[in-house]
Amino acid sequence: MNLRLALYELIRQHRLDRPSAMQLLALAGLGQQPAALAVHLWRTMAVLGAALAGLGIVLWIAANWDTMGRASRFVLLQGFVLTMCLGAAWRAAARLPLLLLALLGTGALLAFFGQTYQAGTDPWQRSALWALLTLPLALAARSDVVWLPWVVVAMMGISEWVLAHSVQHLLLRQGPNLSVYAMALSATIAVAMGMAPALRRFTGAGLWAFRCAVLQALAMITFIAISGLFHDTVAVQYPLGVVLQAGCMVLMGSRRHFEVFLLSAAALSLNVLLAFGLFYWLLKTRWVAETSIDIRFLWLIVGMGAAGMLAATVSLVLRLVRRATGDAR
Repeated sequence: MNLRLALYELIRQHRLDRPSAMQLLALAGLGQQPAALAVHLWRTMAVLGAALAGLGIVLWIAANWDTMGRASRFVLLQGFVLTMCLGAAWRAAARLPLLLLALLGTGALLAFFGQTYQAGTDPWQRSALWALLTLPLALAARSDVVWLPWVVVAMMGISEWVLAHSVQHLLLRQGPNLSVYAMALSATIAVAMGMAPALRRFTGAGLWAFRCAVLQALAMITFIAISGLFHDTVAVQYPLGVVLQAGCMVLMGSRRHFEVFLLSAAALSLNVLLAFGLFYWLLKTRWVAETSIDIRFLWLIVGMGAAGMLAATVSLVLRLVRRATGDAR
């Protein structure tokens, strides 16, 4: 559990005045410069420098694009990716920024290939290939510097795949393809579980990569679940989404896997689903169907219900935080 939250809980329970509270925080070392600040500062500056250098290279290529032929462009992009990979293997101190540049350069190379040859591939195929080709780079980096953008690319590919197949079924006037949603949810959950702390010794992924993966998984589950309401009868993806969101809340709120950031995100997503479900239920009730009730009145009822659910959720999250801080002591 977070040390600062545990100290705040101690201050609240013992009703310490401001001088005593400041003395307690000083004894804990929270008012001093972190010991690893210099190391993390230079690593952060290196990553930002790599991002700026990569942007400069992209702008230089764009400025000289018309003066180069097709072969020269391919050689330049491929040489850039290869140089970054060789530099990361040769210079361990610059491995993270160089691998980040290699990941970004791979995406640029795939995008240029698709624009040049017009192979007719869907955007999700390029994103999937991008994630597959750069997976060894993320495994070699063992850092959120590379894992974080990799998670974004992988989740983007899954989202584009769902969109492509959903639009195809709508054009063919077919019902919601539950197998598409099931496969997308399975892939999303697999990516999130791959970033979990339990697999950190194999992947090297840190907390922010895990949070990013879970946040995007929660967003996808929410949108897929809401799409299950826009039918004559509620499709199975809506109750499945509610169960998954509630399961994530239970997992993130447990003593062993407590994570207040993701617990709050899962609670908010569950509140959104329940609010949409309440609105759908009100629209389908007989008294609404038989009376010409103003839609604004329905939104008022939904808003009041959502406010009540949010208040109950906040109370639950605070109770779990206090329990976790008590366990930390």
